[in-house]
Amino acid sequence: MPEHVSILIWFGVVLPAVLVIVCAIGLAGYRFGLQFEIRRRHRVPGLPALPSQRGSGPHREYVELTPAERAAFAGLMRQLGDGH
Repeated sequence: MPEHVSILIWFGVVLPAVLVIVCAIGLAGYRFGLQFEIRRRHRVPGLPALPSQRGSGPHREYVELTPAERAAFAGLMRQLGDGH
């Protein structure tokens, strides 16, 4: 180590370099370890506590509006469209 270079400068260079290398190794191990874990994981058909869904859901309800209700709804949409 050169005599004119402070020990703090060496720590400022070496410490971040070591941290970058350790993080890169850790992230690479996590990434490849995660891939292996996904390959080994067994598929579960569903949640055992919840029953499976048998139908497509309830039927849709439809209500015929009166002309006055349609006019009121159209007026409301115009008000909302104007930014009121």
